[in-house]
Amino acid sequence: MCGDILPFSRAGDAPEGRKLLTAFGSASLKPCAVIMDRAYEGDETGSLISGLGFSPVVPPKRNRKEPWGYDRELYRKRNEVERMFRRLKGFRRIFTRFDKLDVIFMGFVVFALIVTAIK
Repeated sequence: MCGDILPFSRAGDAPEGRKLLTAFGSASLKPCAVIMDRAYEGDETGSLISGLGFSPVVPPKRNRKEPWGYDRELYRKRNEVERMFRRLKGFRRIFTRFDKLDVIFMGFVVFALIVTAIK
């Protein structure tokens, strides 16, 4: 195996999340709230989100010297998204990613969401 190619990324969640936010920020999206976990509450991520025109919704860590306010009701909606991903993991074909083509995979994700909505 080549020394410069790693089999998996060793980066943490926050740097990868910043890459994703930068990609979304380059698209012409209207400003909205970004609901995040405390793992993303760092100053670098917060300034990136504010710079892209979004408003961060994340509680500060308990040991912050200067905590900020956030929309608690909107932050509680994060739990609904977490539960939706948990329900999707119940579909073996989705969480093991059997399908090689993205279009087929997304078709099964949509199918799983429809089945979940009907229940």
